Amino acid sequence: MHKSLRIAAATAACALAGGALYGAGAATAGQSTANSTHEPYNIGLLVKDIDTYYGTTADSAGKYQASPTSPYAKDLARIDADAKRYIDKAARKAHHRGEKPAVVFDIDDTLLLSLDYEKRYNYTYDSATWNDYVNRADRPEVFGSPELVRYATSKGVAVFYNSGLSESQRPGAVENLKKVGADVNLDAGHMFLKDKANPPAYLSGCATPGTWTCTTVQYKAGTRKHIEKDLGYEIIANFGDQYSDLDGGYADRTYKLPNPTYFVS
Repeated sequence: MHKSLRIAAATAACALAGGALYGAGAATAGQSTANSTHEPYNIGLLVKDIDTYYGTTADSAGKYQASPTSPYAKDLARIDADAKRYIDKAARKAHHRGEKPAVVFDIDDTLLLSLDYEKRYNYTYDSATWNDYVNRADRPEVFGSPELVRYATSKGVAVFYNSGLSESQRPGAVENLKKVGADVNLDAGHMFLKDKANPPAYLSGCATPGTWTCTTVQYKAGTRKHIEKDLGYEIIANFGDQYSDLDGGYADRTYKLPNPTYFVS
């Protein structure tokens, strides 16, 4: 995962507003920009707001956890409830039309929560420490998301994963997803990760072996296009914690999960 901006004040307004449903190619949660000319929000106060939003506490092992009664958890519960109602209806319609419905999930902070990493490294990013963290495979679930994966499966909906994690991080990601109960379609045909050394042909417009110029939107939208156009599925819903997870089309509906700790353009 490449995190282009960490603890950006630009993310605070939309994320703390609750990660609302995001559709029709536009943010509904008041996404702001990083181009303000007035004094930015104070970082110390922002950190306190983030801790309050997550209900952040350290467990007995010293790992930072979100509270299941936090505003964050309540926002996720509202999103999940809406998504379940929608998936049920959309799946029935798709099956009636003879289509193969699918849902797509990002992984980092959509299914697996990285709050402990963010707190431990003061909202900064280092590829080595991040890689070690991912490969420990001990991140907790994003409240409700693994259940949503299983729910989609119960409705006859195929589950795909579309992540900025690298191909080398696949074993850790698979192990961690199994631990949190998202043990659905974790094979290479359903879990798409970045392979910069040998990118797939469907990304040839921005990636060739050894040369990767794809933006996050190009990579993720290109993968969704592959799922629809090449694999023959109808993506009824796409879930992510970043707007770049959702932009670019190839999904009937998109759901923005809250994440005030970093921004990926």
